[in-house]
Amino acid sequence: MYRPLEGDCELELFSFDSDEGRDAFWHSSAHILGQVLEMKYGCKLCIGPCSRRGDLQGFYYDAFYGDLALNEAHFESIESGFKQAVKESQPFERIEVTREQALEMFSDNTFKVEIINDLPVDKAITVYRCGDLVDLCRGPHIPNTSFVKAFASYWRGNKDRDSLQRVYGISYPDKKQLNEYNEMRREAEKYDHRVLGKKQELFFTHHYSPGSWFFKPHGYEIYEKLMKFIKVQYRDRGYKVISSPDMYNMELWKTSGHAANYMENMYSFNNGGQEFAMKPMNCPGHCLMFEQLVHSYNELPLRLADFGVLHRKEASGALSGLTRVTKFQQVYIGLLSLILIDDDYEVRGVLEFIEYAYNVFGLNYELKLSTRPEKYVGKLETWEKAEAALKDALNEFGKPWQLDFQLPLRFKLEYLAEGGKRKETPVMIHGSVLGSFERMIAILLEHYKGKWPFWLSPRQAIVIPVSEKSMSYARQVMDQIDRARYCVDVDLSDRKIQKKVFEAQLAQYNFILVVGEEEAKTGQVSVRQRDKADKDRLVMTMETLLQHFKKAKRGFCDPVFRLSNHSVYKNMSNWSDLPIETLNLIVEHLYYIDQIRVRAVCKSWRSNIYNNGKYADKLPWILAGYKSSINIIRSNPIYLYEPSQQRRYKVETKIPSNFALIHA
Repeated sequence: MYRPLEGDCELELFSFDSDEGRDAFWHSSAHILGQVLEMKYGCKLCIGPCSRRGDLQGFYYDAFYGDLALNEAHFESIESGFKQAVKESQPFERIEVTREQALEMFSDNTFKVEIINDLPVDKAITVYRCGDLVDLCRGPHIPNTSFVKAFASYWRGNKDRDSLQRVYGISYPDKKQLNEYNEMRREAEKYDHRVLGKKQELFFTHHYSPGSWFFKPHGYEIYEKLMKFIKVQYRDRGYKVISSPDMYNMELWKTSGHAANYMENMYSFNNGGQEFAMKPMNCPGHCLMFEQLVHSYNELPLRLADFGVLHRKEASGALSGLTRVTKFQQVYIGLLSLILIDDDYEVRGVLEFIEYAYNVFGLNYELKLSTRPEKYVGKLETWEKAEAALKDALNEFGKPWQLDFQLPLRFKLEYLAEGGKRKETPVMIHGSVLGSFERMIAILLEHYKGKWPFWLSPRQAIVIPVSEKSMSYARQVMDQIDRARYCVDVDLSDRKIQKKVFEAQLAQYNFILVVGEEEAKTGQVSVRQRDKADKDRLVMTMETLLQHFKKAKRGFCDPVFRLSNHSVYKNMSNWSDLPIETLNLIVEHLYYIDQIRVRAVCKSWRSNIYNNGKYADKLPWILAGYKSSINIIRSNPIYLYEPSQQRRYKVETKIPSNFALIHA
């Protein structure tokens, strides 16, 4: 605020409600925290950024404390020092220094020296003074410390495990916002995945392998179901699942740029006189796969999926349950496409994939647009053309994504272009629809508050015998459900029936099946469904129960569950009978409902679609998917929905003779 304007410019003011304003506020708060830590404990400060990531909103400071191990007892003193700095209204002063001055200023702090040495030679270096602290920083900052009206701190370091310890903080312009945050945090802590995971016996970690997690049988059920779900989606969208090595020679990481820019986060070791590193990312391996698989433009796009196990170094304070780990299995897709993106079909396909998956789980999400970096590789013309195509797709879809031109160039990937006279470099689209299985399980556990939907649940049913006399029948019921491939347990303990049912409810079983002598005689079960009142209990035969389970299992993706209850059916004998308005409805809703991506052209509609259709920019692609999809369409009805009229149509279809498939 106090820095003079140095020339003509646009001036924009940001409040705390904006991302930019909040970043500056929390970054300034990190400087105040750093000042307190340095003055009270004589630590060597490393980095202190702001954070808007998940439950770690606010800021933190990593520092080296020598033999001192921070604990909860230190935080009253830290918060007292913070409040004193705020009370003094210390201004933030920006100072430009030369590289030599900066190195001399921080000569006793190896962390800062390393940061300075990594800065580009031509980059201006600035430091900020705040009270007794002078810290390396590019800014910007709030005018002075008095703007911070409320602050709280907490610690996630582990002195025995790492040389750096991390102190987190949260601050606000007023105490009301801090109180609201604390209330929200207390509510979130009740459903913290680490708490629920322990209660439900899903996973645990051990000091012999910090940052890596063990999955117990019930936890691994969820793991496997997520993997099965995403594998089906990969197949339907034309992705080929591959396997790639867990470690590579350091030469690969030099080629990819990771050795220069990411080495501090990689586990490396010497083997036979050569340097190797565990992979922190899958994409370089996919570049090697491209060299083996693709030679011509006719073989593109190449859609690859990988369930690679990744390893990344993390500071002890950065570890956070399943959401920040040192070992995880990423759900990665790498898509290499033509360099000239004349249409944005592939980008749209990836975005629709994300949208569909998150709709299934009932999750809202945001993505940030990643564009050309300052140090880009390749032709500016290529970047600009592809970015324009990307932005067009993102503007229509409403969610950004990421293109990569640099890795294909670093690995010198090429394909023979149309005509066979020149070679081109492909574009790479990176994606991870579920992130990692570990992180997604943590997110879903908190999102569902421990109440897993039936299809994903590790505890779909439990059989509880009323007494010893019905135990044999209880085992039979469990075996029959198990053979039908559902997750089922049986409680054969000698506790009272009321106690068994109560504990099963706490464990969040979807169905509690009580069997007594009467049920054993009739071959039935008494069914209690989670969150349903006792009066809603049903008595079912085993055949009816398994049909009920089957319906509950497929309900997550059944389009009927997502459409209006009003049903107006219209039978169509042939696709060509459909008017353009209905065709538009089909295109609009097939992406959402059927998730089938067959690229198909109906020749007789081509000019009509281009000239009159609502989707003239992206048709004549009527459907989207692959070889087996025509059979799927033949055997399954397509459901249409008109929002304006609150009507649903079931279209009985036949594939007409003028329907031609082409490669997607």
